[in-house]
This record gives sequence, C-alpha cells and structure tokens, in this order.
Amino acid sequence: MAIVPHIVVQGAGRAAAFYAEAFGAREVSRIPVPDGRLMSVQLRIGGGLLHLADEFPEMGVLAPPTIGGTPVVLALEVADAEVVFARAVAAGATVRQPLADMFWGDRHGQVDDPFGHRWNIGQHLRDVPQDEIAAAAAEAFG
Repeated sequence: MAIVPHIVVQGAGRAAAFYAEAFGAREVSRIPVPDGRLMSVQLRIGGGLLHLADEFPEMGVLAPPTIGGTPVVLALEVADAEVVFARAVAAGATVRQPLADMFWGDRHGQVDDPFGHRWNIGQHLRDVPQDEIAAAAAEAFG
C-alpha cells in the first residue's frame, strides 16, 4: 500500500514541466481528454508518485487559485535541501519560509509553486529525541 497525492492545477502540462525543472520529476503517463485538458499526468519524483489533473469545474475538481488557496502541504525529503530549494526557486517557486536548521533535526524550508501548491523541502541532519522535539515545539508555539 502507498499513498499517492493527486493534485489539481490550472494547466497540468505546464505544471508537469515545472515539476520536472524544479524537482527532477519524470513523466510516467498522460491521459488527455477530447477538449485538450489532462485527466491525469503521472509523475515520478524520487521514489514517489504524484498525479496531476487539470481543473474540471463541471465535476467539482478545482485548483487552489479557484478555491482561494490550499490547506495541503506536500513534503519532499531530499539529500541536499540547498540544491533542491534553489532549483525550485530558479524554476519559479516563491519562498514562503527560507531554509533553516529546525529543532526537529531537519534543514527545512517551504515554497509555493506557480500553481498554488505548497511544498516543504527537508533534509534530515540529526536525530532528536521525541521529548526534546515536544519541548521545543511547546516553546515555539506556546
């Protein structure tokens, strides 16, 4: 069993090209429909899969700009956060949270892609005991 995100964008073909440039995605498959929209574009990013679809408002399938944002954050666990973060920004992502070393042991930052989706980019630096993480979280959010 695996969880595979399926996200909706305005312009699935353009989004697939962006994810290839920003994150090194490779296209696995593409399913167009007669009006030119894409019902599905399956991408492989590292060891995971991501499905994209164009908006289909007539079916209630809407992208973040149409609904005023997204409550979802997609996370990439990478070997070199500096390289991936810089590559995403160079491809057109906007920085939401700059890279920094975090109390849970990761180098972490967040970007928004041009299609309204939010991405965490993280690199594990060190193991931190759960009680220390909980104490640091309480201090940070308390």
